[in-house]
Amino acid sequence: RPLMSLPGMFKELKTLLFTEANCLEGSTGYPRRVSTEKLKEIFNKYAHTIKNGEQHMSAKEFVQDFLGMFPGKGNEQSIQLLAGIVDTSKDGLISFSEFQAFEGLLCVPDALYKTAFQLFDINGNGMISFKEFMEVISKTELYQRMPHGVDNSFISLYFGKDKTRVISYAEFSQFLHDFHEECATAAFRQFDKEGTGFITALDFRDIMGSIKSHLLTKEVKDNLVAAAGGGQSGHKVSFPYFMAFNSLLNNMELVKRIYLNATNGQKDQEVTKEEFLYSAQMMSQITPLEVDILFLLCHLIHQTTRIAYNDLQSIAPEQFYKQFTNRLAEIHAVSSPDDRGFVIQILESVYRFTLGSLAGATGATAVYPIDLVKTRMQNQRSGSFIGELMYRNSFDCFKKVVRHEGFAGLYRGLVPQLMGVAPEKAIKLTVNDLVRDKLSDKNGKLPLYAEIIAGGCAGGSQVVFTNPLEIVKIRLQVAGEIATGEKIRAWSVVKDLGFFGLYKGARACFLRDVPFSAIYFPSYAHMK
Repeated sequence: RPLMSLPGMFKELKTLLFTEANCLEGSTGYPRRVSTEKLKEIFNKYAHTIKNGEQHMSAKEFVQDFLGMFPGKGNEQSIQLLAGIVDTSKDGLISFSEFQAFEGLLCVPDALYKTAFQLFDINGNGMISFKEFMEVISKTELYQRMPHGVDNSFISLYFGKDKTRVISYAEFSQFLHDFHEECATAAFRQFDKEGTGFITALDFRDIMGSIKSHLLTKEVKDNLVAAAGGGQSGHKVSFPYFMAFNSLLNNMELVKRIYLNATNGQKDQEVTKEEFLYSAQMMSQITPLEVDILFLLCHLIHQTTRIAYNDLQSIAPEQFYKQFTNRLAEIHAVSSPDDRGFVIQILESVYRFTLGSLAGATGATAVYPIDLVKTRMQNQRSGSFIGELMYRNSFDCFKKVVRHEGFAGLYRGLVPQLMGVAPEKAIKLTVNDLVRDKLSDKNGKLPLYAEIIAGGCAGGSQVVFTNPLEIVKIRLQVAGEIATGEKIRAWSVVKDLGFFGLYKGARACFLRDVPFSAIYFPSYAHMK
């Protein structure tokens, strides 16, 4: 079985190794080294060959058992080539030090090209000859799809006319990049048998699917034939169109920069072709034909003549390091809100409710003494002399509570408050997110009036839960001022007030909390 295409093979190889080795995200977004103990544990799990009293991995143990690649028989050459990336001593076995060195190699920024270099450097001398290059490349799917090979003049530019020159790592990295582009050009020539400069839409699909598959997202792959020839049914693909199509996919990160420049950094704003072309003038690396292809792909995938940032994400080739830079808040169970089933929506609500509860409980506990002092000051009574107040100011109130009731007196009524603030914050956040989701359009854009409605709904839902608990909390907070009498408990307050008594003042709370939340949530979203 031949090796897969080079970019696809290295992407899969790195993904498998990073997943197994549990490389962690560093502050820069790059994976950082795993601990020696963890790496040794992984190595010993698969290393069953003993040499000089030490455990080693054989080529099959590394490729088939550890990586899970090339199962079965008949893949000996491919297995030996892949194991040779790690086996720097070229003795046929992989020691732990070599395994550890390779794990470190995968964590450097240019790991993709360095891994490729070690694959082609068969004799391990730090240079690559034409013979070594051909020995590896001839076993790949890419080369086997090209019966006429690559233009000899291109090879001569790097290895010399007599092909005796050897190239270093830096030169090889550029050669490998240019070689892949040359393969696409050679494939075009192969399908253009009559030399007209055109190929059919099906030939275009075959070239992109075999040689340039690492550039294709699922959405682009499904629309290759429709996009061929500018979207006009039955038309052939010209060589300029073919090159522009590949150049666009190679430069999608530049396309994103052009979009953000046109929208002043806003990712939810839609852009017309004219606005995009005007912004592209600032960066002359993208052509009008590439812009035409970009908008054609967006139209085929999303049925729109304008583009938003999410449209570019569905076209841009996947980048390996993205999986290490995803924040927890950006991880979704489905690709879009419309795809969520009932169970997923319930799980999302539970997740938001839990986070809101923890946040609310933590904040309430931290500021509760201040809340108690505020309540006492608002509700303070006159002393034994007419006009005499119990507390002169907030600091005096704080000192008297600690002196007469102890430190625990500052947290009198905290339990009902926690019982209320946890669902209060959680329900407010959950309702706001839920209503925002329901009122968002397909691009995730939310008009201002919808944000205000979502905030108002959140404030209204909060009052339903907080009004009864606020009344109980206030009764318990002021109970400490009474010098005599039995100790007041929360349940006795509830029984005394009754159900309707717990909602005294609810009308005023609605008038306070609904406008507040309607202003607060949109303001926070826009100022953030």
